[in-house]
Parts: sequence; C-alpha cells; structure tokens
Amino acid sequence: MEYVHINPAKLNGKINVPSSKSICHRAIICASLGDGVSNLENISFSRDIYATCNAVENLGVKIYRGKSNLTVKGNPRLTVKNPYINCGQSGSTLRFLVPIAAAIDEKIIFTGGGKLIDRPLDVYYDIFDNQKIYYKNFNGKLPLILKGKLKPGDYEVRGDISSQFITGLLFVLPILDGDSSVNLTTALESRPYVDITLDVLKKFGIKVCEDGLKRYVVRGRQKYESSDYRVEGDFSQAAFWLVMGALGNGIVCCGLKKDSLQGDRMIVDILKKMGVKVKWTGNSLIAMPSDRIYGSTIDASQCPDLVPVLAALASVSCGTTEIKNAGRLRIKESDRLKAISSELNKIGGHVLEKEDGLLIRGRERLAGGEVDSWDDHRIAMSLASVSSRCLNPMTIKGAECVKKSYPGFWKDFMILGGNIL
Repeated sequence: MEYVHINPAKLNGKINVPSSKSICHRAIICASLGDGVSNLENISFSRDIYATCNAVENLGVKIYRGKSNLTVKGNPRLTVKNPYINCGQSGSTLRFLVPIAAAIDEKIIFTGGGKLIDRPLDVYYDIFDNQKIYYKNFNGKLPLILKGKLKPGDYEVRGDISSQFITGLLFVLPILDGDSSVNLTTALESRPYVDITLDVLKKFGIKVCEDGLKRYVVRGRQKYESSDYRVEGDFSQAAFWLVMGALGNGIVCCGLKKDSLQGDRMIVDILKKMGVKVKWTGNSLIAMPSDRIYGSTIDASQCPDLVPVLAALASVSCGTTEIKNAGRLRIKESDRLKAISSELNKIGGHVLEKEDGLLIRGRERLAGGEVDSWDDHRIAMSLASVSSRCLNPMTIKGAECVKKSYPGFWKDFMILGGNIL
C-alpha cells in the first residue's frame, strides 16, 4: 500500500513481537558457515532477512524455508554459485557478508537499492588497500566488485562509525588460517550489537576473546558447528507497541527476553524514566495507559534505532526532551534526524534538529495531516505510534516500506484497534 489513512484511536490488546532482526541475520550467517544442518526457529521473514538468505544461497548454502523457521545446510567451504549478491536495502547483509566474500578469492559483485547504495564501506576499503585485495566501486557507491583473499592479522578499526564492521570481521576471522585481532581505535558505539554477535558465535562453536574494551582476539582455523537456535523477540519492534500502549489503553508485548543482550532493551528504562507504566510478566512486557509522560534527556549512542519512536513519544509528552549522540542516524535508511523532525513538525510537533540529536518540546496533541515515510520503515512506524494523539486523521505516504523489517505491521496495528480508513 502506498498510503495508509489512520483515524485517531487508542490501541489495546496483546501482540506477539516479531523476532529480532539483528539476531536473525547473525544466526543465518553462522549456520551457513557450519558443517551440518542447523534449525532456526521463530524467524520473522522481512525483506532484510530474505536478502541475507538469498545472499548466502548464492555462496553455496542450502536453505529450506518454513512458515516461521529455517533449515540451513551450511557450506564452510563457500562456493560461489552466483557472483551477484543483491542486498536490497539491508546494511547488515552488505556489511556482514563483504568480509566473508573477501575470504573466498573469487569475483563477487554486491548490489543494493535505496540509501544502501550510498552507505559507507570505507572501513573495509582501508583493509583491502592494506592487503592489496582488488575491489572496485562507483564513486564510493554500489555496486562493489570484489576479488581477493583476506589474510589473518591485526586489524585497526574505528568503533564509532558502525558496529556492523566489527561484526563482519568477527564472522570471518575465525575461519582464516591464522590468528587475528580487532583493535578499536575509538570508543565503540552500539556495543550491544557486538555483544549479540559474540553470543551467537558462541552458540555456533566459535570463541572470541574480548581483551578489555577495545580489543578482540580471534584464534584462526576454528570451525562453525551446526546448532538448533530459537530467535528471541525484537525490542526495537516492541518499542512501537509499548509507546502505543502508553498513549492508548495498554498493550502486552509477548515473546521478549528480560535478560536480553539487545541494546534496545533500554526502551524499558527510558520509558520508565519518562513516566510510562511498564512491567514484566514472564516473557511479556506490558505498557499501561500513562496519563502524564514527561520529557527526558536520552543518550542514543547505544540504542540508535529507538530514536524515531522516542522522538514521536516526546512530541506528545510534558516538557522538553533532548536526544543526543545520535549523529550516526544520518546515514541510515534515511537521514533519520531530519526525517522524523520534519514529519513531526508537519503535524504540529515542535522538534528542533541539531547536528547530532534532537530537541523536542512536547505538546498535548498533534494536529494530524499528511506525512512522508522517507521510504524508511522506522519513520513510518514511529509516526503511526502517535496517531492516537492527533486531532485529525494522519495519512502516511510510502507506508509499504515497513516490509523491510515488519511486513505484518499494519495488520497488527488494526488487530490492536488501529483504525485505518
């Protein structure tokens, strides 16, 4: 659907939260590198997850898809069946698989669409230059042509651009024919994503030693083991429903893990700080109707994906909210700082865009009206999350972009009482 027209309504009910997209990517890649069959359960199929599945199949991996599961017959030798790997708009697919492809020593061509074409890969290009691995791009953009043989060694990598580069290296270094290390030259932002990587690697038999906060030591010649693995619920997707529950009549989010390593579990503490009534019941997280929600200061360095929905919530809260350390959001599927501030302001919000964050003065109600998703799934879902606080209907242009991460979002929205005209 190109547009959704939402009549303001308070949502209520129970929802099974989709599985973590971040963990799904990692489990599929680890299973693909294993020598045997892995069974992955609780898979939520989105465009990004399909992109990773298709990519590893091009590298000789066999995948059998069920309704909500995958059976993966790994191929640790990685044979190129199709050199053209289309990553769609998935940054994880691209950045996780580029270093793996660089270890195969066959010509591989990475393509993609949307903003992914422009997403920086300079961290890898520096490594390829140092190791004299052939690559070619088009003025720094995709497609990327790659052919080389990645060597073990000591890798110097910035930690403040994207944790995806560190994860990509941690996938491939264990299977090289010598020991390696990843040495961070800056502080690591989005550290929880690397923690997730280490946890999934461990489940598939790979050992990585974390030496302090800025060094990872990786023994070479390791072998990935096949594994049966169940993916937990996604806190970044739950965040939309938690906000809608707080602004509505309460929503129960099922399938979450209380002690999860996901950085976006911070949504619980942030919401509580803002006055939202949130509580755990087993593996379910409940957001109850909250009459008074207050502005707050939010450090987004470890939870960047939460910024759009928190900005939306802040726009209908009491007082002022400052979101800081969010500059990396400018190179996501959209410039998310500009996108969410522009669209909230269109419907009556008061959001000031700063270089690396947002300053938001809350209002009791928004006016409603037409907004644009910027072809960004998180922008579309964040705008929908405050539709109940609009005086008039909200029309979201480009609503189909939710298929990137959550194809069933609009269906679930209506099941919980959302009124799509």
